[in-house]
Amino acid sequence: MDVVVLGRIGYDLYSDEVNVPLPQVRRFSRYLGGSSANMAVGLSRLGAKVGMISCLGDDALSGFLLDFLQNEGVDTQRVQKAPGYLPSLCLTEITPPDRFPQVFYRHEAVDTRLDVDREDCEFAASGRMFVTNGTSLCASPSRESAYMAMEHAKSEGCRVVLDVDYRAMSWKSKEQAGLAIRLALPFVDVLIGNQLELMLAAGVDDLHLAIAKLRSSSVSVLVSKLGELGTRVLTRDEEVYLQPYGVNVTSTIGAGDGFASGFLYGLLQGFPILKSLHYGNASAAIVVSRLSCSEAMPRLHEVEEMIGRVTEREKVHE
Repeated sequence: MDVVVLGRIGYDLYSDEVNVPLPQVRRFSRYLGGSSANMAVGLSRLGAKVGMISCLGDDALSGFLLDFLQNEGVDTQRVQKAPGYLPSLCLTEITPPDRFPQVFYRHEAVDTRLDVDREDCEFAASGRMFVTNGTSLCASPSRESAYMAMEHAKSEGCRVVLDVDYRAMSWKSKEQAGLAIRLALPFVDVLIGNQLELMLAAGVDDLHLAIAKLRSSSVSVLVSKLGELGTRVLTRDEEVYLQPYGVNVTSTIGAGDGFASGFLYGLLQGFPILKSLHYGNASAAIVVSRLSCSEAMPRLHEVEEMIGRVTEREKVHE
């Protein structure tokens, strides 16, 4: 196993009616969603051997989600079932280039019922990298399960990755979310977040102070997503910046999951930070040029072709 991902598997409905406000949309298409599941698919499509730890119900939608993951080559042997609970549901409006409002249904979502045992923790540590996100920490027993899996993976020498993935509707307050993230930091090697998320993780209201605090923690790779300004990665030895790749935007939903998949794939391959950033940016650019999250995740040859085109253009303009 190259990487094990723990977290949410969701059911997404994307509007088929472009530029129609969400309340007026009548037709939708369904997809697998959820940040963790999207990253599992993204990493698998790039060629990594991926396993998933999560929880689904015994309903028809859960069946579709499980089948989708298996068809993408994701190992689902540690996906639990909690009968009577349903996967989260997300409905999305599509109004390019910058309006994609969403409605989430997450009341007692089945992913929050994840309750890991010793075998799950051993599976979490069976890869070279273990990945989870902040949504896994929003409720019990998934919160404790995520902490246990991170702790065990860390103790077994896995590289532990936490994508903050702050979603306000999953928390009573920002302060509660920040505390949950900070409690995870001793287990984390790679922390990924936008500017708000890094300030939450550090428990301060100033980005520069947040970065300084996080760099002084056990986190060895800090990924600061700057939106349309690009991405900055800070390690103990270097600071690397890369601007985003320019493409025509179809939907920005899933861009972060695409970036994480590409960037983490680069780390798995032992690439330098800058090269890993190129893989992340190329993956994100391809995702936003398409509709949906999971089905928009690119294959390795697509990512490398885009990197080649971008770097060739840069040479021409030098």
